[in-house]
Amino acid sequence: MTEDTHSLPPAAQALIQKFQARQAKVGVVGLGYVGLPLAVALAEAGLNVVGVDLDPDKVAALNQGNSYVEDVPNSRLGALVESGQFTASASYEALAGVDGVSISVPTPLRKTGDPDISFIVAASQALRPHLHTGMVVILESTTYPGTTREVVLPELEAGGLEAGKDFFLAFSPERVDPGRKDWTTENTPKVIGGITSACTQVAAAFYGLAIQNVVPVSSTEAAEMTKLLENTFRAVNIGLVNEMALMCERLGLDVWEVIEAAASKPFGFMKFTPGPGLGGHCIPIDPLYLSWKLKSVKYNARFIELASEINTNMPRYVVGRIQDALNDRGRSLKGSKVLVLGVAFKPDVADTRESPAIDVIGMLMDKGADVSYHDPYVASLSEEDWTLTSVGDPVSAAGQADLVVVVTDHHNLDYPAIKEAATLVFDSRNAFDLAGRSDPKVIKL
Repeated sequence: MTEDTHSLPPAAQALIQKFQARQAKVGVVGLGYVGLPLAVALAEAGLNVVGVDLDPDKVAALNQGNSYVEDVPNSRLGALVESGQFTASASYEALAGVDGVSISVPTPLRKTGDPDISFIVAASQALRPHLHTGMVVILESTTYPGTTREVVLPELEAGGLEAGKDFFLAFSPERVDPGRKDWTTENTPKVIGGITSACTQVAAAFYGLAIQNVVPVSSTEAAEMTKLLENTFRAVNIGLVNEMALMCERLGLDVWEVIEAAASKPFGFMKFTPGPGLGGHCIPIDPLYLSWKLKSVKYNARFIELASEINTNMPRYVVGRIQDALNDRGRSLKGSKVLVLGVAFKPDVADTRESPAIDVIGMLMDKGADVSYHDPYVASLSEEDWTLTSVGDPVSAAGQADLVVVVTDHHNLDYPAIKEAATLVFDSRNAFDLAGRSDPKVIKL
């Protein structure tokens, strides 16, 4: 920050000095894919960190140095637990006396399509008794513009302290991409917007200890909107390329060949690839937060709604193509053995949140298929009406299946051996790298 800290309220000056001296104790609420890597990064930066999660099993595991998040190896976590730099608790009482708190709780959509911010409200209410002068609170949970100011701020100020003077409140969107090695919590730029300028500067001082590049913006709303723009950009472009796949199939063209050719242009084009649908907590959900918010100002977010419609229908499209492929070979989908390869929402992780594989498997079962799956990262998968366990040998399973469908293209699978064993494959991810080429065994999206 370029502003002179001498013009800040005394509580802000004292807190920034405490962070710079690495004498602060901080808390992280929500120890999932976002919160745990952040807690570890802050602890490794020299802060004393207490993590709060309401799941006692997670807390017990963490206090034994056992991580359930792939981006945090046990060796890293264990060293911090042993040194006392990091502890976990299932009680908000553990936050008594902390100098800063980052909140990373879930923000799902309700079945009605509107945002469920109940976890944010609950965290704010539970934190309020421990709020004190000279403390910063930063919300990271993805939400609609206005949440920090309209929801969190009133909850925290209800105790009599004033934001920007007594305590400091900001929003900083999480930018975690599970499984990445090149961009991590530490080197991914961190956008921060405060309720006031002082709030922004204090939050920047907090995160700047562990994160290499802090990007301040003018308000919490700007920071909230930044996150939604990032994920809406991806959702809309994935929707575009998914529709391109539908058009190419109608025109008898290979969409993968077309994409690779377009990607040869060194400017004005960014490569996106089609697939069986969107997965993960962010991309399928976050744009709908913005769409919902805009309805309150009588604006229809047409790009978002259209992209969501296309992306949401991709699992059904894939199942239809599978049914057609079997019909063309004289088989009915009902009674056929179908092996699904990959059920995580993206390659090389164990996260199945919003995975299109769940919809694909459910639809195949509804049509009478005998479905099994293999995923080296997901041992079992349960939904309301069914539970499956990953088969051990994908090559052997492929040889026993009437059709193999690639939903998630994990990189550690032996695709040539699977293709050799299989009778028929539907490849929704170009896992067999056949752009511009055909194979009698492989049907491409």
